[in-house]
This record gives sequence, C-alpha cells and structure tokens, in this order.
Amino acid sequence: MSRLATGLHRLRRSASSPWEVLWSALASCGLVLFSQLAVAMVPRLFPSLSLLAMLPIAGLVFIPAILLGRLWRRFIGVAASAPLFVLFNILLLWGVYVFVIRRDTSSLLDMLINAECALLLWGLYRILSGDPGIVACDSSYLEEDGCKDFVEAIYPSELPMLSRVRQCNWCKANVRGYDHHCPAFGTCIGQKNHRLFMALLTGFVVAESTYTMCSTKYITRCINSGTLRSENPVSLNMVISTMLFSILQVLWQIVFLMWHIYCICFNIKTDEWINWKKYPEFQMREQPQSDLEVKFVNPYDKGMLCNIREFLKPK
Repeated sequence: MSRLATGLHRLRRSASSPWEVLWSALASCGLVLFSQLAVAMVPRLFPSLSLLAMLPIAGLVFIPAILLGRLWRRFIGVAASAPLFVLFNILLLWGVYVFVIRRDTSSLLDMLINAECALLLWGLYRILSGDPGIVACDSSYLEEDGCKDFVEAIYPSELPMLSRVRQCNWCKANVRGYDHHCPAFGTCIGQKNHRLFMALLTGFVVAESTYTMCSTKYITRCINSGTLRSENPVSLNMVISTMLFSILQVLWQIVFLMWHIYCICFNIKTDEWINWKKYPEFQMREQPQSDLEVKFVNPYDKGMLCNIREFLKPK
C-alpha cells in the first residue's frame, strides 16, 4: 500500500483535493481522445495517400492537438496529468487491438502483445510508486553553512554517500545518480529507477513496434480481401491513427533510447552532460588560474564494460 500511496501522492502533488485528481484524470483521458481523433481525421480527409505519406501529416496534426489540449487548463482550471496521458494511451492502443485487430492475429503474436501491454502497465505503476534515489537534506543545514544550494553544499565534502547526488530543478529533490526529470512518468530518473526506466523505454519501443506490425497486417488483409469498404470506417480510421501514433512514438523513442545507451556506455548522466560546467569534477583547466580555457573530462568513465557493469549493479 505504501507504493500505491506514493504514486497517488505524486499525481496529487499539484492538487488540493481528490476531486481535482479526478478532474485531472478526466482531462488526461479527454486529451488522449481528442489527439487520437485529430490524427484519425488524416486518413478520413486524405484516403488516397499512402500510410507513409500520412505519417508527416499525422505528426503535424498531433502536435497542435496536444498544444490545444493544454489550453484546456485556462477553461476548466485543471491541467492534464502526463503519467495519466501515457496510461490512457496504453489502454487505448490495447483496446483497439483487442476489439478490432485481434481477430486477424496469430495466437503467438496475440499472447506477445497482451503480455507487452500488461508489462507496460506494471512498469508504469512501479516507476510512479518507486523511489528514484532521493537523499533527504534539511534546508536549514544549507543556511547554516552559507550555501546557496545543494550542489554548493556537497562539493566541499568527499563523502561517498553524496557521490553524484544532484538536485532536480523541476521538483527540487536531491537524487543520487540523477539523470533527468521525466515529465511523461512524472518522476525523477535516478540510481534506483534508472534500470526500470530503460526497461520501460525499451518496452514501449517493442510494444508499439509490435502493435504497428499487427495493425499493418490488419490493413493489408482488408485491402487484399476486398473488405476495406465494408469495414466500420470508425474502427478502420482508429486502427490507422493509432498505428501512425505508434510509429511517431517509436521514431523519437529509438533516438532517446540510443542516447541513454550511449550515456550508460560512457558512465555519464544526461544532467551532467548538459550542465557539466556546473559540476567541478567535469572541468579540466589548461592553466590553474584561467577561467577561460576549461575542457570537459569525465572522471567516472572506467571503460565501456565496467561502465555497463556499474549501471547493472550500482554500488
């Protein structure tokens, strides 16, 4: 129950009552339906285009739909929750598969995609309810030491327990092994949940690729059998729109996954790569008294195999 309470606390962090959480969930569900229906209009308005040609149009439609959905906050006073947006998108893709595509899928592929969706939901729950590696720090100690922030406070210290503890600018938490704050999951990615994050990211790529393959087979079957016109146009458009959405997701997720694999291989965090000038251990000066000639050096790089081993079994 403590994990569930932690997850609910994160969803309610910006809300003052359970009703606001409910309204946020409804706003997230509405945003998912609105964005998917907007993408579903692409095959409806451009039926003669190939699926490949529909892809950039779907991207151009989806982004404004999300931005327009964010303006709902001005009208209803409640913002959509990014983790709930992810959750409802998983449920929507799973629902379209079960009620429309499933009958044309082999038993093995059916078990695979159902298992993938179930694991995504379980992983989303675990990362929402888990601890990224937060290190408690009383702000009164910083004031007593005359430090402006947590980063300034820990660098005079050489305690191993404070190694690579960074402060998240988003939620102001001090996280060991901090990589970045993930808006999609609504939590920081740190030492304790980085492996789960990588597994989830890989899972999304695999599940959405599998869904794309199943939906492609469904559309191909409709075309080859001549039943394309007899199919329910709403169902067919939802299959095409969710497939286009999955492809768009996979395209940026693969780039994101490759970046994180690179960081793991060279033992550097996303935050450290971006803000290396903020952390003294990454700075090498050509001349000790010069502030201009500063070069980047990674003191944590121990070779690719050792770096991967350290990621899999952190100290």
